Amino acid sequence: MNDKIRREHLQRTAYVYVRQSTPQQVRNHLESKERQYGLADRARQLGFSNVTVIDEDLGRSGGGTQERPGFGRLLAFVCQGLAGAVFALEASRLARNNRDWHHLVDLCALAGTLLIDSDGIYDPRQLNDRLVLGL
Repeated sequence: MNDKIRREHLQRTAYVYVRQSTPQQVRNHLESKERQYGLADRARQLGFSNVTVIDEDLGRSGGGTQERPGFGRLLAFVCQGLAGAVFALEASRLARNNRDWHHLVDLCALAGTLLIDSDGIYDPRQLNDRLVLGL
């Protein structure tokens, strides 16, 4: 197990955020969708027993012009201190605009929630991780 994942994280829920930008991507890019759903298995392998998949934003752009109720629910879970970690295939899938992304990173730092993607496990309370997440 990774040393950034502590007992306090594992006692909370891991949230897997699944999103593709257009209905065409949802229909035609099945491998990407399957890989995103597969993150629930990765969360369990890392020790999370409670895993919730949020997928109601499939087919919705993250560019800021469309309402994304799933992203809103994700933010609410983080704010309530219910999220031990947020999983995404790549961090850029979580938010396609800087405002939403930095808001999520700030909330995760305040709530002690990890961000996990295929490249790594990030604790936004740690300076080096915060720098990587800010790029």
